[in-house]
Amino acid sequence: MTETASLENQTIVLRSMPEGSVELDHFEFQTAPVPELNDGDILVGVEWISIDAFIRTTFRPGGFHQETPVGAVVGALGAGRVLASKADGYNVGDGVKGPMGAQTHVVAPGAMFELCDEQIAPLQAHLSALGLTTGMTAWVGVRNCGKPQPGDTFVVSAAAGAVGSIAGQIAKLDGARVIGIAGGPDKTAFLTDKLGFDGAIDYRNEDVAERLRELAPEGVNVFFDNVGGEILDIVLDQLALRARVTICGAISQYERTGDVVGPSMYLRLAERQARMEGFAVFHFAESFPEAIAELAQWYNDGSVVMNEQVFEGIEAFPEALLAMFTGKNIGKILVKI
Repeated sequence: MTETASLENQTIVLRSMPEGSVELDHFEFQTAPVPELNDGDILVGVEWISIDAFIRTTFRPGGFHQETPVGAVVGALGAGRVLASKADGYNVGDGVKGPMGAQTHVVAPGAMFELCDEQIAPLQAHLSALGLTTGMTAWVGVRNCGKPQPGDTFVVSAAAGAVGSIAGQIAKLDGARVIGIAGGPDKTAFLTDKLGFDGAIDYRNEDVAERLRELAPEGVNVFFDNVGGEILDIVLDQLALRARVTICGAISQYERTGDVVGPSMYLRLAERQARMEGFAVFHFAESFPEAIAELAQWYNDGSVVMNEQVFEGIEAFPEALLAMFTGKNIGKILVKI
């Protein structure tokens, strides 16, 4: 009997291409046989799937990330365990992470995946606190782009989300005064009471511009933006001299990528001798070893807290994705298979 003969792959495929908001009926649960391994392949039993904002950008042609065609398994990063291997360096039982997709099993070249060191953190943490799209993205954005200095006022949007919550905590460790922008009293309480932020603004129930003036009367030195749109303009209008604006994402715009609302207050950059820089984490591969080492240390000694919201079962993938886009999460959303 072959390695895959008795296995059934459970998948979430894109049933139709969203035109605006993503809805549950854009997805469909399907089953399929697990293919045989070729030389160089590994078979992975997926254990965890990462829910990330970039997934939405794959639901259209010509996007920055690879498109998910209608009828295909939805692309997603994941972590799992090697069940069979025809690839050098990968053994049965090894934990690996990489482009798993929204499915329970994947057969692909071993070179597509990275071994997980489970001595430094459990498997799911390699998608959350140490994950490429989470902790690693936050570390790169703070350390390589924003570079907060002791005493700086550091503002982060989507601050209760996976990346924002880690970015704010790193800035605190670097000596900055941290203000988070998030939606709802539960999230702002999480930021100040659990993560130790110096202030928090509830954009759903407070006047963001007014509250920002109260909390940062001398202006914002570093802004780590995950939202774009109106929030970006409000903070641009309150930059301090020589401020740094780091563009990590723009979740407010991902469902309107054909008509993105750009910043109207960009002239503040010239007036305040400030700079605005976008980044993608994979452009900083040379920093990954240092980032992993620091994140693992902070994760294990409790210096950085990563709240995980777990959805159970592959069938829950669409619901988990919608939870992120409707702002129902605090911290990292994961699907446990």
